[in-house]
Amino acid sequence: MEVIFMTLIVTLLNGAIVFMDSILADQISLTLYAEQYMVVSGNGTMVEILFEILLGFGVSLIILKFLKKGFECYVMWTDGDPDSEPTNLILRFIQAIVVAICFPTLYSWLADITENLSNDLLAGIGISTNYDWQIWVTGLSSAGIITAIFGLVFVICYFLLHFQFLMRGLEIMILRVGLPLACIGLLDNDKGVFKSYIMKFFQSAITVIIQISLCKLGVGMMMNIGLNKNLFWGIACMALAIKTPRFLSEFMLPIGGVGNSVVNNLYHSVRLVGMAKNMVK
Repeated sequence: MEVIFMTLIVTLLNGAIVFMDSILADQISLTLYAEQYMVVSGNGTMVEILFEILLGFGVSLIILKFLKKGFECYVMWTDGDPDSEPTNLILRFIQAIVVAICFPTLYSWLADITENLSNDLLAGIGISTNYDWQIWVTGLSSAGIITAIFGLVFVICYFLLHFQFLMRGLEIMILRVGLPLACIGLLDNDKGVFKSYIMKFFQSAITVIIQISLCKLGVGMMMNIGLNKNLFWGIACMALAIKTPRFLSEFMLPIGGVGNSVVNNLYHSVRLVGMAKNMVK
């Protein structure tokens, strides 16, 4: 029975290692420029086309909101402070237009900084991506059934993390396309939804850096199968990498603002509904 299980595990591992080298090498670009890895996107032109469409729509809404706020504040005196200088509203209007138009350049800077920082961190801890996975599988098969099971758990965590990178890439791609609409919030004194929107970009960038570092550190640990402790450290690194988004969301999301008030209202509404059901029962 043990021989059958070992043969099955080795077969699964041999099938998995075909994809692992290519996955490990392109994780940064995959998350920052997901459209370049999607065959149907036309080599990245899909995001550019969608951004241009929403840019025109977003600029139109920014202009309409600027005129509306100016009319209600300085003509109807029903919104804002009529005694405040109209220069502030004009400056916020210019800021919204400039950020919406220049965002592709700003994002390319953020992507370059993220990629360079990730590469520097990986170089600093001495992690290489040139691994011989076949030797690793052979070593697992000769180390016993327990070690092989740990190797299978590691590979499962590895692919779960890869799917997280895919979803993170799609998330960043949607954020990039929709930013002109978020710039409408810059016309408000508290920046509206724009504050939470930009914070989401930085949170995604930091999440990618930490996850990639932990992933490659875990792979480096697992390669030294001669040390049993490294098996546990490798799996621990992968498990923490998978939990990184939840970990960072606990302290990186801004407190206050429109988005947070909506979440709080929704939370309290659900609580009231639950209390009402309990009273009925």
